[in-house]
Amino acid sequence: MPWTARGAKRHTKKAKSAKKKRQWAHVANSMLKRTGDEGAAVRAANAVVKRGRKLGGRSKKKRKLGKRKKAHKR
Repeated sequence: MPWTARGAKRHTKKAKSAKKKRQWAHVANSMLKRTGDEGAAVRAANAVVKRGRKLGGRSKKKRKLGKRKKAHKR
């Protein structure tokens, strides 16, 4: 059974915008087609929406890097 963006509301609270709901449905349907396991499809879609990742790409959020230590002078 393919999912729609409207069904995302029942499976996750993180998909608040229409774009996130469409993304959730796309990931869930893709995983269902690939694996045939509905539980795995829902888990994968929830994980993608939770992390805020683009499909097949890197996240828009940048990691904060710590300050680099200066090399000791000898």
